[in-house]
Amino acid sequence: MPRVQNNVESKRRRNKVLKYAKGYRGGKSKLYRTAKQAVEKAWQYAYRDRRTKKRAFRRLWITRINAAVHKYSINYSQFMNGLKLADIKIDRKMLAEIAVNNSDDFAKIVQIAKNELNKNHLQTA
Repeated sequence: MPRVQNNVESKRRRNKVLKYAKGYRGGKSKLYRTAKQAVEKAWQYAYRDRRTKKRAFRRLWITRINAAVHKYSINYSQFMNGLKLADIKIDRKMLAEIAVNNSDDFAKIVQIAKNELNKNHLQTA
């Protein structure tokens, strides 16, 4: 029985990898073996960085909120505690957006958080 070589599928598989490697420099876009290594490494980076991106954005939002609340002589952790006590459920992404674009509304939110902190402080003292 003759051996089946399956040239069509092999070529299709190689071309798929080379298509993903389009735009890479030198042999990484032309030679199958190096292209395959480069594509696999790129996929590893992409997988890792999809998770890292979430962390990076959360850090950015926290930094923006912290900078915005410092104008009202309160720090980030106190502000977030005040929001929790006031039962205001706004995520950090939206808080950062409000802080950047609607400073008047953000000032009202900060004032609510500060009032709730003062009220809670008086109750515990």
